[in-house]
This record gives sequence, structure tokens and C-alpha cells, in this order.
Amino acid sequence: MSDSKQHPDKECGGSFIESVAELLPEGGNLNMCLTCGACSAGCPATGLEDMDPRKFLRLAALGMDEEITTTPWVWMCTMCQRCTYVCPMQINIPQLVYQARQAWPREDRPKGIINSCDVALRNPGHSAMGASSEDFKFVVEDVLEEVQSEQEGMEKLKVPFDELGKTYYLNQNSREPVTEPDEMVPLWKIMNIGTGEDWTYGSNGWAAENYCMFAADDESWEKIVRTKVKAVEDLGAKIWLNTE
Repeated sequence: MSDSKQHPDKECGGSFIESVAELLPEGGNLNMCLTCGACSAGCPATGLEDMDPRKFLRLAALGMDEEITTTPWVWMCTMCQRCTYVCPMQINIPQLVYQARQAWPREDRPKGIINSCDVALRNPGHSAMGASSEDFKFVVEDVLEEVQSEQEGMEKLKVPFDELGKTYYLNQNSREPVTEPDEMVPLWKIMNIGTGEDWTYGSNGWAAENYCMFAADDESWEKIVRTKVKAVEDLGAKIWLNTE
């Protein structure tokens, strides 16, 4: 990537950290760092690619835009926000990371994340595994039948699909029906005991994951979220539960 791309506002005295601060409430507190190191101490990505949250923020504060917009470390950050939670100044480092990801051309971003985003966009359930809504429902019904017949006390266990007027609309990580279908069962039991069967899966937008968010692809991220919101509204559910 060229220097002009990495420093679009450099000649005007701007910087990457200033452009990010303009997007955030109270500037994301990006200039409030005490260099205490609390963020790095709890970060699972500390030390990878010779980087950690404190160092990343300090590089940004010093105007070293090219370094922070080209380091692969931004793709190792899970954006779990642990750094923000422990920071005494509540600095929004994950937003800084997210914007740094967007500085990468899409074709240079990690192929695994990009491919999962693209796969999700190609099916109405938005499954990053490429599982169709029909396959999801088939697996659920198959596992449910097995549980009802083999587990004592679960003979009347129900897993509603596309039912109108339920209080809760539940998303499901699509990896589970594809690779670990039995892992769905504890969630069904919790939902049935906790809500009195007042919940439902949906055929549209049923997959909980959204790799387009991790890919820093705002347009695709929003498209997936809007599909899920519409699915909740179409079924008249009051609360959307996303297992992610």
C-alpha cells in the first residue's frame, strides 16, 4: 500500500487516530492513555507480531499511521473489548483496531474471514458454513427426535420453527448443526425451562455468526444484521437472542 493511501490527511495535519476519534462518542477517549498497561495484561493477543494494545495505541498517538494500518496484529485481535473493560480511562482500542482493518484492501484481508463473510451472503440463513435453512431444520428435527426417544424426561421437548408471536427469537451458530449437532441440545433445554417454550428459531437469518463484522466490511455486516432483524420482526418476536 502506498504512503499516500496510508496517510490521506497527512498534508493537512490530520492523522489516523484523529479520523477515528471523529467517529466515536467523546472521541473514544483515544488521547487519555495513562500507559498503565492494564489493557495489554489481559489481552489474549499481547505479544503476537511484537504488538499489544498499549503499543498499538501509542503508535497511533505518535502518528505512526503506516505501522498501525499495516501490522497483521489487527487480524489477531479478537475485538473482545477486554482492554476497554479494564482501562481506567475507558479507551476504545477495539474501534481503533476495526478502523485499521478497514485500511487494508479487501483482497489483502485474511481469506478465511473474507470467504466466510462471502459464503454467508449467499444463503438466506446467512450461515458462514454454507448450511441451508432446510438442512438446518432437518438436522434439528433429527437430533430432537433422538433426544425425545433416548433421554428420560425429554419426551415432550420442543424446538419451534417459524412460530409467530413468541417472545424470543433465537439465533444458532451454524457450525453446531453442521459439525457438532448435539451441542445444540443444552440450549434447547435452557430455552424450554427458562421460557416455557416461548421461543422460536427462524428460517431466515438463523445463523448467529457474522464474519463480515470481523472482516471490517460495513456494508455486508449491515446487510446480514438487517436480514436478522427483519426475521425477528416478521415473526413478531419481542426479544432477539444471539448466541454469539
